[in-house]
Amino acid sequence: MKQDFYEGKPILKSAKANVQVPGSKSVTNRALLLAALADGWSRLDGALVSDDASHFLSCLKELGFEIRTENDQRTVLINGMGGKIPKKSGTIYVGSAGTAARFLTAMLGFSDGTYEIDASAQMRKRPMKPLFEALRLMGAEIVCLENEDCLPVRIHGNGAAVQDRVIGLDISESTQFLSALLMTAPMLPGALTIRITSQKTDGAYVRITRSMMREFGVDVLKNGNEYIIPADSAYQSRPYAIEPDVSGACYFYAAAALCGLEVTVAGVHRDLSQGDLKFLDVLCDMGCTMKDTPEGICLKGPEKLGGISVNMNDFSDQALTLAAIAPFADGPVEISGIAHIRGQECDRINAIAGNLNRAGIHCEEREDGVTIWPGVPKPCEIETFSDHRVAMSFALMGLRAEGIRILDPGCCAKTFPAFFQVLDGFRG
Repeated sequence: MKQDFYEGKPILKSAKANVQVPGSKSVTNRALLLAALADGWSRLDGALVSDDASHFLSCLKELGFEIRTENDQRTVLINGMGGKIPKKSGTIYVGSAGTAARFLTAMLGFSDGTYEIDASAQMRKRPMKPLFEALRLMGAEIVCLENEDCLPVRIHGNGAAVQDRVIGLDISESTQFLSALLMTAPMLPGALTIRITSQKTDGAYVRITRSMMREFGVDVLKNGNEYIIPADSAYQSRPYAIEPDVSGACYFYAAAALCGLEVTVAGVHRDLSQGDLKFLDVLCDMGCTMKDTPEGICLKGPEKLGGISVNMNDFSDQALTLAAIAPFADGPVEISGIAHIRGQECDRINAIAGNLNRAGIHCEEREDGVTIWPGVPKPCEIETFSDHRVAMSFALMGLRAEGIRILDPGCCAKTFPAFFQVLDGFRG
């Protein structure tokens, strides 16, 4: 059977491009959870339509929430139940969505029902232990149905019995554990203090979480390495506009950097909450120029990209993107601070090194990053490991090199189903 693949063709001349990207996955799935926990109807405009968002919506419907969609599902209306879950039992399937897996596990752990949570083979391998441990400390019963500390699980909530508590939490593997507990803490009758025990105590996605909670009516207090959600906190329903996906926009800004293009992504501005905006500063440090226009940030690529050394811990989704364009820089590119991405959809550091080596590019792999040297990629097949970010990032190499085949391009449906159609639009 012939394996499905995408093979791009190099861009031969400079051009200008205007791009639209879907709604942010991170903001969409947080908004879905906050709206479900609020009291009354919330209207979410600009929602992402993708596998991850669809799984989150399906799970909420399975739990009994009343949900309507309009505008080809880009508008979602949710009737929140004030921190209660309509159905007291059921089984939900989160697919490969890490946000759905972590956020909904916390919600069910703070419920007063009994549920089962299942996931794709990929998500069953991803870390869950710190979240399970935190929920167990607060009285939730969690039974792992296959492998220890992994999905699938059966969970019996204990939220109604949790009074003021202080718990420890390690977020070195994922800040989603902290976001999950912060967003669901208003379900509890008492205050919750989360004391971070890892070296990493904050992150861009945690700041998005706190900002969105505030917009829905709940303030999180931060004192050093502690996060405090006061007793009697409650979300208010509201209309909410979801930001465009900066993570998705970064691929097209990287294309501008790679090919000397001038690219504007609609609705992406410097005041958005998403941490991946920092990637644009990296591109500017490599020689790009940038301006924020009324339509969106416009980035123009240089004649030649410069090498760089950068710690990408706080915007690690773009480590793959930088790695894919690194061979075309005029000096080495060193990426550090990303050890945690080994536990994401795949071992992303290993995926970087393996795919660059297939392309004949010298790449040195370390525990927390890579160093990549300049070179001319040779024709090769890019193994995506069913990871949407591997596929989208390495597709960029095909804008400058012949014969780059992306295996299993359909995995992009997780967050950006139309990615390759938008990329092909660069060629007119």
